[in-house]
Amino acid sequence: MMEDIESVLLIGGAGFLGLHLIEQFSKATPKPKIHVFDVRPLPERLSKQFTFNPSDIRFHKGDLTSADDVEKAIKESGSKVVVHSASPMHGNTQQVYELVNVKGTRNVLDVAKRCGVKAFVYTSSAGVIFNGQEVHNADETWPIPKIPMDGYNETKASAEAMVLEANDPRNGFSTLALRPAGIFGPGDRQLVPGLRAVAKLGQSKFQLGDNNNLFDWTYAGNVADAHVLAAQKLLNPSTSSKVSGETFFITNDSPAYFWALARTVWKADGHVDKNVIVLKRPVAIFAGYLSQFFSKILGKEPGLTPFRVKIVCATRYHNISKAKELLGYQPKVDIEDGISRTLAWMDEGL
Repeated sequence: MMEDIESVLLIGGAGFLGLHLIEQFSKATPKPKIHVFDVRPLPERLSKQFTFNPSDIRFHKGDLTSADDVEKAIKESGSKVVVHSASPMHGNTQQVYELVNVKGTRNVLDVAKRCGVKAFVYTSSAGVIFNGQEVHNADETWPIPKIPMDGYNETKASAEAMVLEANDPRNGFSTLALRPAGIFGPGDRQLVPGLRAVAKLGQSKFQLGDNNNLFDWTYAGNVADAHVLAAQKLLNPSTSSKVSGETFFITNDSPAYFWALARTVWKADGHVDKNVIVLKRPVAIFAGYLSQFFSKILGKEPGLTPFRVKIVCATRYHNISKAKELLGYQPKVDIEDGISRTLAWMDEGL
């Protein structure tokens, strides 16, 4: 039996994943009161892919590093459930990652516990276990590497650890962390728009690596589904002890060769390259170093970096048996449908 959520506060609810969280929590039965806490308001225009009514959402503007702002939002919302999905985009500075992912999460946790919140769901990242090595069917027993791959996942791992340490069910405060992999969908400003930009520049004929590496992509609506299930399980006394203090990988459960998603996007847009130029991993890494070097001289952002090459060429797929068993998670939207929905959103021009 699923537990009713009377009210939920979505930290970072105006962002990409946040909109999908609103959508999926709006579909819960009975429908909870949905409150959004963010530094920016909800978009004035919403994609047709989202069916919720913006007038039903109560917005609270604030900074997640401000205890006063967070406390005000929690008290005004009356929410016993907090979902924290706020995070900077990839490509930010270490200082921003530390501020939002570490200091911000610490603040939200402390205030939530003090204000009597019962269930706390944190959006971590599957990347917390990745440092460049091959990831084959990884489950939650895989260790977090001592040397992280990048600042984003380093701070995500730190925040995740804080969330799990804060788990205190005896005193009525239960927490867990979800680790989604390769999120895409309507509202995405990075992955699919970036692939379209590559095709427009005529660069879709280039391929980094031999494409023998399996990779996990996850539709954002499925990730949001997992958050709803997680909140329900934490609230339910009969299931809370099984999921609290735990981490869960969340994927579409259909790992594909890395370039399959890109070529599906390009094919939908009419870009089909008959002759693909393959840059082997060592060559691509060397090209990445050259790109960094000359970009630094020219004062521009490099289009290719060794870090990006290592990401693109690595095998990274995960085992979601734990999420299936304990959360009851099943991906409802498959990859192709997810791509179609994302392209339809982009064609709306939002």
